[in-house]
This record gives sequence, C-alpha cells and structure tokens, in this order.
Amino acid sequence: MAKSKDEPDMARFADMFSAMGTEPRLRIMRLLLAAHPDGMVASDISAELDIPPSTLSHHLDKLKNEDLVNVRRDSKFLWYTANTEVLKDLLGFLYAECCTRNRAIEPKTILQLCR
Repeated sequence: MAKSKDEPDMARFADMFSAMGTEPRLRIMRLLLAAHPDGMVASDISAELDIPPSTLSHHLDKLKNEDLVNVRRDSKFLWYTANTEVLKDLLGFLYAECCTRNRAIEPKTILQLCR
C-alpha cells in the first residue's frame, strides 16, 4: 500500500526511536542536547558517561546512521552534536499524533512542559 505524500514516514521514525531505545544512547542524546550547539568530542562523552571508547563508537554510529547525531572534524578531533532538525521532526510527529490528530494529550499540557 502506497503512502500519501502527507503521511509521515513511519519506518524512518521507528528507526529513530529504535536507535534511541537503549539507555546508553538515550544518555548520549541527553548529554549532546545539554552541550548544544557546541557539541562534544568522543573522549569527553566517554568520560562523562563512563562508556568505554569502543562501545561509545558503536552507539554513536547507530545514532549517526539514523541522522540523530551530526559529526564534524576539527583537526584531529571528531565533534558530535545532536541533530536538532531531525529531533524537531520526530517531536513534531509525536505532537501531531498525540495532541492534534488524536487529542490524547491537550496541546497546552505539552507547552507547559516545555517552559
């Protein structure tokens, strides 16, 4: 069944949720959002979250593959930042589903949480 052009890309959003669906990756995203917009180098993320570098690399790759994290090279360092544009799309999808289309949660409740 073909989806309409207005229908959200469910597979894309499901993959993003799956990528963030482990405690270490959610902690990484939280830390990168706290460091926004500058981001952090991998060694600082590793030290802050007490995640071994090889394990951290695996988690960052998964987040990067789903476009949740951006990477930029600065001489010999890789800087990681949360991709806020993609996160905005993901939050917009959730907001549309729970607060506008289905009214499961009143929109003003979400706005109060954001303050």
